[in-house]
Order: sequence, then C-alpha cells, then structure tokens
Amino acid sequence: ARGNKQFIKLGDKECDFNPKFRLYLHTKLSNPHYPPEIQAETTLVNFTVTMMGLEDQLLNLVVEKERPDLASLSNSLVQQQNEFTIQMNQLEDDILHKLAAAEGDITENVELIEGLEKTKETCDIIQQKSELAKKT
Repeated sequence: ARGNKQFIKLGDKECDFNPKFRLYLHTKLSNPHYPPEIQAETTLVNFTVTMMGLEDQLLNLVVEKERPDLASLSNSLVQQQNEFTIQMNQLEDDILHKLAAAEGDITENVELIEGLEKTKETCDIIQQKSELAKKT
C-alpha cells in the first residue's frame, strides 16, 4: 500500500488492487491439495456430479426441513473437520520444518523431541474428535 492505493504483485510487476477483484482457478485434478494458508482463504467448488452426491444433497435438504437442529450440528461438524484438516497440515509442515532445521543428532535434541510429542498428542486428540464426529 502506498498512500491510499493498494497494489498486488503479480510475478515481478505491481498492479493496482481492486477490492472487487475475484480470481477463479480451474483444475482437472479430482481432489487438489493446497497449502493450509491457501485453503483458509479460498473456496473449493467441485463440479463433479455423481448419483451419490445428488442423494447426499437431497438428504441434506430433507434433514434441513425436518430437523434443523441436526442440520446445524452437521454443518458445525463439517466446519470442525475442515479446521482439523488445516491444523493437521500445519502440524505436518511444522514437523518437516523442525526436522530440516535440526542440527546435529536429532535423537539428542530435547526441544525437537518434546515438540514431536506435543504434535503427536494434538494429532491423537484430533483423530478422537474426528471419529466422534463420524459416529455423530
């Protein structure tokens, strides 16, 4: 930002930024994987139509009409699962970064081992909550 103008850098060129600007990307990948910071800022739209997908959509509409409390619970569980996925990806990235930055014998690096243990505990908690969400 310079003054009251905002800029965005595309490659090595700076362009004026318009807050109404939207970027749409298209991929042929059936299940693309993006880093957590991109997942948090984007919306992924899957245009693949399957019979099972249509049945799920119809079931969701019926549940929303018949049992709004269950629909609300389902929506919150989906959001929680998405947050868990982002958190797990961040934990994986942190582990890789710590291992890459570790110096000397990693088996003697107490800070690294404690960090890995904390990460494992967090992963276990997330897995338990995910299993509970699947049962619900």
